[in-house]
Amino acid sequence: MESAAGGSRTGRNLPAAIAVGAGLGAVVIASLYFVKVLFLAVVIAAVGIGVVELVRSFETRDIKVPMVPVLAGMAAMIGGAYWGGPAWLVGVFAMTTLVLMIWRMFQGTEGYVRDIAATILVTVYPSMLAGFVALLLSDPLHGADRVVVFIATTVASDVGGYFAGISFGKHKMSPVISPKKTWEGFAGSALACMAVGGWLVAWLLEDAVWKGVLIGAVVVVFATLGDLVESVIKRDLGVKDMGSVLPGHGGLMDRLDSLVAALIPVWVLLTLLV
Repeated sequence: MESAAGGSRTGRNLPAAIAVGAGLGAVVIASLYFVKVLFLAVVIAAVGIGVVELVRSFETRDIKVPMVPVLAGMAAMIGGAYWGGPAWLVGVFAMTTLVLMIWRMFQGTEGYVRDIAATILVTVYPSMLAGFVALLLSDPLHGADRVVVFIATTVASDVGGYFAGISFGKHKMSPVISPKKTWEGFAGSALACMAVGGWLVAWLLEDAVWKGVLIGAVVVVFATLGDLVESVIKRDLGVKDMGSVLPGHGGLMDRLDSLVAALIPVWVLLTLLV
């Protein structure tokens, strides 16, 4: 059921959400297949906005995360992963963590452990995890196709879960963490993920359908867990959404949560199987 303002019973403004999603999809596809470096810039910009949202959310609880060095480390990790591979991603992450610990040290001892814990959390989630999309893209033959498989399969989790949830959702998955999530929605996510994964692996990567179905099955688990992790963070910080930059969606982190959580398992499976 929709309200007069165009919102659904889940609280989303569905027309706005669809328009924003389509626009983001067009930007991603265009940059992926025409200028890969531009796609990296899109990723850095999107993750950067997500980092800013997280940092500002932490500030509501007087938790201080140094925004500029965290953003610099994030950009260096993504660039290092694309041009240097996994070793560079890990190396830049380690160096970024050390620099951030030293950076905070000169601001006093009060709250040091609390602030550093939050800072390293932001350096891992979403910053370091986002570097794995650059590893997918760096494949010389099918880099862009691998990224499309990853993004489309993960987005299918959100779309399938949304429509199955509003149509059939009755049994709550986790009432304390995320009251709107249902097992019926999870089933819709699983079916959508496996269908899209099987189709795209067969079409774009010219490999066995079962491999795509397996990837989809793994994606739905990690995408759902990633969404729940962000819900826990928001509840702990007392915020409804991380931001409001995307009409009908909330903040960038509200859309990146499932993507960054699914990145590593998708990269591993595509590397091993396809």
